[in-house]
Amino acid sequence: MDTPVIRADALTKRYGPHPALTDATLDIPAGRIVGLVGPNGAGKSTLLALAAGLIRPTSGTIDVLGRRPAADTAQLARVGFVAQDTPVYAQLTVAEHLRLGERLNPAWDRPFAHARIKQIGLDPAKKAGRLSGGQKAQLALTLAAAKRPELLIFDEPVAALDPLARRAFLQNLMEFVAEIDVSVILSSHLISDVERVCDHLVILAESRVQVAGDIDDLTAAHFRVVGPRGTLDTLPAGTDVIATEHTDRQTTLIVHARNGTRPDTLGQTEPVGLEDMVLTYLHRAQGTGAPTLQESTR
Repeated sequence: MDTPVIRADALTKRYGPHPALTDATLDIPAGRIVGLVGPNGAGKSTLLALAAGLIRPTSGTIDVLGRRPAADTAQLARVGFVAQDTPVYAQLTVAEHLRLGERLNPAWDRPFAHARIKQIGLDPAKKAGRLSGGQKAQLALTLAAAKRPELLIFDEPVAALDPLARRAFLQNLMEFVAEIDVSVILSSHLISDVERVCDHLVILAESRVQVAGDIDDLTAAHFRVVGPRGTLDTLPAGTDVIATEHTDRQTTLIVHARNGTRPDTLGQTEPVGLEDMVLTYLHRAQGTGAPTLQESTR
């Protein structure tokens, strides 16, 4: 069986009294494009920084590709990381970035890097500080992928990009995955982007993992159930209520059927889409209740 790309057990990171990540337990399989979703301050960047070895946990453990993050230079070479502001060196040209990448990374793929720069139309002589936001993101993506890592980590790389640049970045990302056979973790607060490119999901809110799994499995196991008020008080074993909404006459539940069985015996039942599922978990974590029925079904 393939080694998980990330395995975390009770992983916790605190900054003084403030929890950034609390008791995170995860087992993310290899070969996935993982969407890490949650609001600002949920703990997404903290989890990715822990995975990249940029910070150390307060307690608990995390293994990346079967080893401690950033354990040595060999482990560093197995992971490509692109931070939130897609960092590049403003005074270096595109070509100088490629030469620097080659010097720092023993498995550097020069033909791949140069072919990608040509494909996306970047001028090798142009300084990075004069590139557009989308071009900087593409350069950072190329640098990370040319390492030939086993895992690529992206911390909201498209957050500041316009829709066209964001679409181009995600398209290139999917091409990279197909071409270099790499696992990816992509942090985002844009559910539409996650739905477009990801096949595994981790929802973080209030510093805790709310749910995680393959997207198809999660959406197949979440349902909206509607019935007369008082008839949905008892649920089958293995059914977790994620959100509840009452009117004078009826009750609406969003439920997670952990055994995957559709709870048709409860009342009127329909599947819950990815966006509605994510929003429901986020509302629950924030203690604000479920999104309204009108919001959920829009």
